[in-house]
Amino acid sequence: MSNTALGAYMEEELVSQPDVWLRAIAQAASDKAASDSGAERLLPADGKRVAVVGCGTSWFMAQSYAAAREAAGKGVTDAFAASEAFLNHNSAGRQYDAVIAITRSGTTTEVIELLQALRGRVPTVAVIGDVESPVATLADAVVGLPYADEKSVVQTRFATTALVYLLSSLGMEFGDAVEQARTAVTEPVAQDLVEAEQFTFLGTGWTIGLAHEAGLKMREAVQGWTESYPAMEYRHGPISIAAPGRVTWLFGEQPEGLDADMAATGALYINTGKHPLAELARVHRVTLERARARGLNPDLPRNLTRSVILDTTA
Repeated sequence: MSNTALGAYMEEELVSQPDVWLRAIAQAASDKAASDSGAERLLPADGKRVAVVGCGTSWFMAQSYAAAREAAGKGVTDAFAASEAFLNHNSAGRQYDAVIAITRSGTTTEVIELLQALRGRVPTVAVIGDVESPVATLADAVVGLPYADEKSVVQTRFATTALVYLLSSLGMEFGDAVEQARTAVTEPVAQDLVEAEQFTFLGTGWTIGLAHEAGLKMREAVQGWTESYPAMEYRHGPISIAAPGRVTWLFGEQPEGLDADMAATGALYINTGKHPLAELARVHRVTLERARARGLNPDLPRNLTRSVILDTTA
């Protein structure tokens, strides 16, 4: 298999992100208009206490949405890995008015088990790619994004599209993100990024989830040493690994003085000021080219499958 054939699905899917985001933005507006006209509300109303759950990439998107919803004053919002969700189904758990589950496949064991445990206890919403999956029958409401579903094991467009839908529901605008991403997903990748020894991703507020997701992408597809942190935490130890031949990449607002501190390390510091989602799309492109340079196929990465389905009968 040629290097250009490696990650063929991932390339098709990551490049499609700007157009797919536009569909999600329109869908979010349509769903809001329908609920304003008396149709069933899909997402929890403002003021509701909400938990958002997922596994892997979806957990990081849950973190981003939870931070953005609470920062927007829409109500207390917490994110959990589905396997560690401290929710209403447990007598000692925290009580929420609604639970949102993000899942591309709709077949992830931990999400299915959690939704089963929550039935009749708290309203649930599933944001899914495969609308014919088991999760679609377990949640009380479904936000279907079948046009964002993917064939590659390594997620790109479903994750970002689910987040665009959720953030659009908060009133966030994505015109700049769409236009900047059109360039980010097609422009050539600099050789120093392809050859870099190590990456660290940083974020603030809702972009911390994006930093964690960027790190996961690089670990999954490139099998590389990658870390991620809240940006203000970086100087509390992790900056010690910054060095020439390594990359520190910031999503969102820069903490005061970080650029000067990074200059002293000799590491490549990326802080473009562009929309964080467009920057994540650029990371997708960099990840693909780094995988290809190493002869790796991100459509079928080592030790991973599209969905984690556990045998719970043993």
